[in-house]
Amino acid sequence: MNTSNLSRTTTDDRDPMRNLEQNMKISRFSSKTIKSYLYYNKDMLRFANYKSPKEITSSDIKDYLEYLVDSGKSSATINLVINSLKYYYQGILKRRILNGASDIKRPKSDKKLQIVLYKQEIVRMIKVCENIKHKLMIQILYCSGLRVSELKDLRIDHVDFDRKMILVKQGKGKKDRNTIISEIVLENVHKYLLEYKPLKYLFESLSAGKRMSVRSIQKVVTEASSRAGINKNVSAHTLRHTFATHLLENNVNLRYIQSLLGHARLETTQVYTKVASKSLQEIEDLL
Repeated sequence: MNTSNLSRTTTDDRDPMRNLEQNMKISRFSSKTIKSYLYYNKDMLRFANYKSPKEITSSDIKDYLEYLVDSGKSSATINLVINSLKYYYQGILKRRILNGASDIKRPKSDKKLQIVLYKQEIVRMIKVCENIKHKLMIQILYCSGLRVSELKDLRIDHVDFDRKMILVKQGKGKKDRNTIISEIVLENVHKYLLEYKPLKYLFESLSAGKRMSVRSIQKVVTEASSRAGINKNVSAHTLRHTFATHLLENNVNLRYIQSLLGHARLETTQVYTKVASKSLQEIEDLL
């Protein structure tokens, strides 16, 4: 057994950034770049509750990047973070986990506060939808705060009519959770099931038993916002963001909102405090 290798492994486990710093110095990175790469790789581990770099998953990285974006970090900072994580995990550790975070787009301009819709705008989007399927998709995205990928994967048997809950199975981070759904929306789910008769997933494509694509769902949302005359860049995530913001404006406990959204860390949920308005009237039921 090579004891020198064992010693090196043990030392690297105690100080996982040592290897990163050594490689960057050998590659003649500037001291400023080394400092930045070390900082964000350490911050990534802190965000992931000090996991070992060997235990970090693609979901951990996506959560961290989402947290930074929602926190209003500049485009330059986000790009720096992505580069620093890629250099360490792909360049040094030879792990391809950032491939799973490919849907995190590098921002082209500085991040502004995320768009929040007024309740009246949500109502207009629902009214302009031509069929109950599209109406229901928008209602659930807003009323339950699902990610677009979670709506795509939502099965019929995950809608609990008795408890007025939706079970989100293995969402981001592979953690199951429950979120709310209003009685009005549940009534529409029942009508929709009678009319469309999906086999397995709540929202299926033209092929029976097959899920709709994320792109198709996004298209439903953007077309509805356009027909509703909303002059904002509305996406499925806008509805999730609006859901959280309206709950916060309603003085709903931040920890409860965190649970509904499926955020691993409270800091990710706290970004909604930046856009919440105390002037909106109390919302008894989101729909």
